[in-house]
Amino acid sequence: MRMITVAGAQLGPIQKDEPRAEVVRRLLALLDQAKAAGADLVVFPELALTTFFPRWYLEDPAEIDGWFEREMPNAVTQPLFDRAAGYGMGLYLGYAELTPDGHRFNTSILVDRAGTLVGKYRKVHLPGHAEFDAKRAFQHLEKRYFEPGDLGFPVWRTLSGIFGMCICNDRRWPETYRVMGLQGVEMVLLGYNTPSINSQDGTEGPAQRLFHNRLSVQAGAYQNSTWVVAVAKAGVEDGFPMIGGSLIVNPAGEIMVEAKTEADELIVHACDLDATVFGKQTIFDFARHRRIEHYGLICSQTGVIAP
Repeated sequence: MRMITVAGAQLGPIQKDEPRAEVVRRLLALLDQAKAAGADLVVFPELALTTFFPRWYLEDPAEIDGWFEREMPNAVTQPLFDRAAGYGMGLYLGYAELTPDGHRFNTSILVDRAGTLVGKYRKVHLPGHAEFDAKRAFQHLEKRYFEPGDLGFPVWRTLSGIFGMCICNDRRWPETYRVMGLQGVEMVLLGYNTPSINSQDGTEGPAQRLFHNRLSVQAGAYQNSTWVVAVAKAGVEDGFPMIGGSLIVNPAGEIMVEAKTEADELIVHACDLDATVFGKQTIFDFARHRRIEHYGLICSQTGVIAP
């Protein structure tokens, strides 16, 4: 057995005027709880340092840049990295990244037990739209503020296993998990900020959105025989509700633990990375069973072309 105890550090809402330093204090409190629970790795949500600012239509470049981090760690977040390293715990952290040459990405990083940056991921599947849409109940402007990720779906050897990352909408796309699965991924870490209501269809409410959250994560875990740790920022943020439902799913697609609130909450599970082996050597033995000669459309065609 290769055991790793993982803590999903769900966050309640972060209001628009909440300073990053206050948010980091909340992250530190969850980190302390994770240490008390014996965690080896803590997973924080997407955009864990700020409100979900893509719900706001902004035009001033300086105001937009104010939501982004120019380096990581920085002066505000350094205490989080220092305490995690002092505890000997790894971290997954999501944030808005502004690169030195002016590119903006929705980013997550993986940090090892010593506080060393192991890997970086930039969100590939950006939902929403780029310009103000009066027909929507609220805006979802990720395509305005972020570029599609340019790093693909890499995996990294760390914490005695093979780890990958993705962010929010990525979890809905089977290609996300399969590309990492083809690299032998044993645990996928993902943070999300998901509105409780579809901005274009008010009939799709919290129950269905939680169902789709579970469905996507469980399918990705099962079909690639990997653990998946999915962690939300939840609750009513700037007057807009977001789902919770943070969960840890095993390689058979079963939910091991799920958050019960929409507030700051820690979920913890001891995960055996060797539990991935059976599925990878049997029903999802890719080398024996995949028929890539029939999958050409997946990489040659983007939209639907009807017969």
